[in-house]
Amino acid sequence: MYVRDAKNREEVWLLDHIEAMGLDDTAFRSRDYVVALDEETNEKAGFGRIRVHKTDEGDFCELTGMGVLDGWRGQGVGAHIVERLVEKAGDTGFDEVYSFALEPTYLAQFGFEPVPTGDLPDPLRERLETKRESMAEDIVPMRLPVDAFEMPDRLREAFKMAVPVDTTETEPEERAEDFGIDPDSATYKYDTGR
Repeated sequence: MYVRDAKNREEVWLLDHIEAMGLDDTAFRSRDYVVALDEETNEKAGFGRIRVHKTDEGDFCELTGMGVLDGWRGQGVGAHIVERLVEKAGDTGFDEVYSFALEPTYLAQFGFEPVPTGDLPDPLRERLETKRESMAEDIVPMRLPVDAFEMPDRLREAFKMAVPVDTTETEPEERAEDFGIDPDSATYKYDTGR
């Protein structure tokens, strides 16, 4: 498994999965995303995005649009997407990143801490209000100094061994009895007697 910057040709794939997962696609640009892939099959496992808010008071970096495909969940994929986004933000010159979480304990394991709404910069406060209106009222604003990111060892090890899990349910095989037919005594229109 590895995480790399998204390519322009992955735009449709990203939009399809963002929509399917009900994630925020405001101001979508594929170049802002990273994608997690299986090294052997190149199967995509997840994605995430950096969104920069430029204002007169300064620029602020938000991690958003993070999603892991069903068959890859619970294997450290999301953790590595967060790690790559934090690294990318640091490489771009940001000292801290923000994110809005429905599950704040997930981000807390990496060092993120909740931020009181009043302590958010204006553009992020407005963004939080928009997200709460469109997604859920209990979204929690989180902040992380880039150099404080910590990856739990269990997630690093899980990512090394990640494999897709088949999450599709198979349809049970239909039998004649399901339709009230006795297969031992029924005759069929084209029965040749063999």
